[in-house]
Amino acid sequence: MYFRHFDTLRAFVLIARHESFAAAADALNMTKGAVSYRIRTLEEQLGFPLFERQARGVVLSARGQELLGMAETAFRQMEDRISELSQTEPRTLTVGVSTYFASRWLSPRLMDFMRAHPDVRLRLQPMVDLSDLKGEGVDLAIRWGRGDWTDQIIEPLLDCPAWPVGNRRAAEMVSRLGLQNAFRKFTLLRDRPDSDAWSHWYEAAGLPFRSRADTLIIPDPNVRVQAVIDGQGVALNDALVARELEDGTLTRLSDIQAPGYGYFLAYPGGGLTEAATAFADWLRQVIEQGYNSGIRRV
Repeated sequence: MYFRHFDTLRAFVLIARHESFAAAADALNMTKGAVSYRIRTLEEQLGFPLFERQARGVVLSARGQELLGMAETAFRQMEDRISELSQTEPRTLTVGVSTYFASRWLSPRLMDFMRAHPDVRLRLQPMVDLSDLKGEGVDLAIRWGRGDWTDQIIEPLLDCPAWPVGNRRAAEMVSRLGLQNAFRKFTLLRDRPDSDAWSHWYEAAGLPFRSRADTLIIPDPNVRVQAVIDGQGVALNDALVARELEDGTLTRLSDIQAPGYGYFLAYPGGGLTEAATAFADWLRQVIEQGYNSGIRRV
């Protein structure tokens, strides 16, 4: 049987729970007469009595007891489902980032973002090549360089100049031979074959730079740091190697730095999602508050 409204069944359930028409009427903010009318109408539609009237109240009939079980189950299921539907769906956010930046700067601070934005389901996508964000399903990336990419929308985040680092042996060579002569002997470590970072540093240092065969391509920056420690060559790094500089496993080989380098926000055309905007705003806020390990904002 089809009922246009569930109000009558709800009244029936309340009467059964309270064993009183008057108590149900108070709960529904109705008159006792109106509640009684609804139940009489329901009993007529069903074709059987739901309650047995007694001096001290009412008790359910056998069929009324069966209907109560079905009605309570149905109402509970509807209430549970409505509660689920009314809850805010978590917003997903995929952030592309190098393992170098993630492990040395981002990871120690992530719980602050998670606590501030519990509705965002965050996923960090470790990436070496941060050029194909859309193909990788990345909403927002953090890229290192000079910000001169044209394949994405770019916003400055952290100014982080690059300078050469080496192990103790490399530092001794610079001290003994001088900067120019030492760098003639070093193997230069790069992140990719077409990188201009070394040529920018040579220019800033006033040293002649020619295309060299003695280069080693190591795309992963954390692996590149370890290669420098192991004596495989020298690399351009930034303030995020502070720990290695402090413990002496790396040495800054020159105070001269390649200008314009740092970390940039990058995202596909079309703008940022709401969750990506929240993450970008959080990053800027953290930097502005000074939790930047000596790195200043662009």
